[in-house]
Amino acid sequence: MHGGWRIVEDDLSGADIRALLEVHFAGMLANSPAESCHFLDFDGLRADGVTFWSIHRGDALAGCGALRMLGSAHGEIKSMRTAEAFLRQGVAARMLDHIIDTARERGLERLSLETGSSGAFEPALALYRRYGFIECDPFADYRPDPFSRFMTRAI
Repeated sequence: MHGGWRIVEDDLSGADIRALLEVHFAGMLANSPAESCHFLDFDGLRADGVTFWSIHRGDALAGCGALRMLGSAHGEIKSMRTAEAFLRQGVAARMLDHIIDTARERGLERLSLETGSSGAFEPALALYRRYGFIECDPFADYRPDPFSRFMTRAI
């Protein structure tokens, strides 16, 4: 455990992680039309090829994130969310570091993501830019959408 923080692979069975994900789903739907929301629901986060983690400080749930395999060399960042009580404490950066490290360990060459385009998503976009992600065309099964931003980077 580093600085009181720990990241664990999560089976999504706990009430706290389920509540955080419900907030995540509602937040996505509040800021983009439903047809433009591409979050993974509980079943999607448990699907083959998806690894889901929660991050904790002490006993408190601070956030979550996931990595979905798109192929042997390409992964997608999914379900990045910080709990309200932990905003601006480096939770998302810690999770992003963990996802990038895991992707490298798995031999991936590229990480991509889709996120919203409204002002509510600007903190996330700024974080991804700091980590070297650049805007790109839609990837995998995504289609062009004015409510979506697509980003990628080599790892």
